[in-house]
Amino acid sequence: MASMAAISGGISGLLRPSPRRIPAAMVLPAVTTVRIATASTLPRLNWGFQKQTHLVDLKPVPLIATKRDFLRIIPEASSDSAGNTDVGFFDKNPALLTGFFFFMWYFLNVIFNIMNKKIYNYFPYPYFVSAVHLGVGVAYCLGSWAVGLPKRAPMNNTILKLLIPVGICHAIGHITSNVSFATVAVSFTHTIKALEPFFNASASQFILGQSIPLSLWLSLAPVVLGVSMASLTELSFNWTGFVSAMISNISFTYRSIYSKKAMTGMDSTNLYAYISIIALLVCLPPAIIVEGPKLMSHGFADAIAKVGMTKFITDLFWVGMFYHLYNQIATNTLERVAPLTHAVGNVLKRVFVIGFSIVIFGNKISTQTGIGTGIAIAGVAMYSYIKAKIEEDKIKKKNA
Repeated sequence: MASMAAISGGISGLLRPSPRRIPAAMVLPAVTTVRIATASTLPRLNWGFQKQTHLVDLKPVPLIATKRDFLRIIPEASSDSAGNTDVGFFDKNPALLTGFFFFMWYFLNVIFNIMNKKIYNYFPYPYFVSAVHLGVGVAYCLGSWAVGLPKRAPMNNTILKLLIPVGICHAIGHITSNVSFATVAVSFTHTIKALEPFFNASASQFILGQSIPLSLWLSLAPVVLGVSMASLTELSFNWTGFVSAMISNISFTYRSIYSKKAMTGMDSTNLYAYISIIALLVCLPPAIIVEGPKLMSHGFADAIAKVGMTKFITDLFWVGMFYHLYNQIATNTLERVAPLTHAVGNVLKRVFVIGFSIVIFGNKISTQTGIGTGIAIAGVAMYSYIKAKIEEDKIKKKNA
C-alpha cells in the first residue's frame, strides 16, 4: 500500500511572460514553510479514507515583474551541470500516471472479486474470510510502519473516539457484503450495491438535514427500477444474499455519515490503517462465535481436502492483499483526479466487475435481469455525474 501511495504527480508549471528584472532593493526576503491547518481547512474523511492536509512550501525564489507590473513567484527547477531542467517522465506525461492508477484500480478490484468468489465456492465461511481480508491488510500496515513507509501517525483518545464508529460501520458493511458474495452471484451483489447512492441521498436528506436537489432524486429513479427488475428474475436470488447486500448499503451509508464528523489532519494511508485495525477487532468475535465451531469440526479440513493446504493459505493471503491494495489505489486515484472523473470511473469499475464475473463464472442471467442491471448502472452514472457537477460548482463558487 505504502509503495503504491508513494507515486505522486508533478506540479504543473506556471505561465511565465517575458520578464524584466526588478532592482535588488525590491526583491523580497525568503519565505519559510507555512502549514495551513484550521478547523475549516482540515480535510474530511470520505468512504473510510481521508485526503492529506496540504502543506504550502514557499522557498526563496526570484521575484520578477511583467510589463503590467504583476508580481509572480516563479518556482526554481532543479538542473544538472549542463543547465538542463530535471523533469521526470511522469511529470512530462501526467495522463499516463493517472491512467496507470485507473488500470490498477480496476485490475485489483476485478481480481479481488473473482478470487473471493472462487474461495467461497470451496470455503463458504464469509465471516472468517472477511476477517482474513482485514487481517492481511493490518499486517501489511504494521510492516509498513515498522520500516517507516509511512511513518506511523500518533493516535490519541480524541481521534480514536471519532474513528471507532467509522471502523464499526466499515466492518459491518464488509461482513455483510461478503455474506452476499458467498450466497449469490457476484454480478447480482454488485447490482444491489448500486443502490448505495439512494441510501446516501436519503440519509443526507432525512438524517443530516441536507437539501438534496430534485435532479439527484430523479436520477435515482432508474437505479431503484433497474435493481427491482434484476432482482425479480435473478436466477441466483435468495433472501440471505439480497438482505445482506442491503444491510451493507445501509452500513456504508452510516460510515459516510460518521466520516463527515471525523476531521483529523492524518494522511489517508495512516487513517485507513487505523480504520482497518478497528474493523478487524469488530470482525473477529462474530467470526469465532458464528463460524468457529464449524471451522474447527470440518470447515478447514474440507477446504484443505479440496484444494490442498498450500493453495488454501495462498488464496486467503492474496485475496486479502488484493482487497487492501485496491482500496488504497482507489484513494490514490481520487486524490489525482476531479470528483467527476472519479465518479465516472467508479461506475465503469462496477460495469467491469459485473461483466468479468459473468464471463469468468459463466453465470446465466435472464433478459430482464440484464436489462435491469443496465438501467441501474445508467442511473448510477447519471447520479454520479450530477452530484460531481454540483460539488464542483460549490468549489468554484467558494473560490470565486
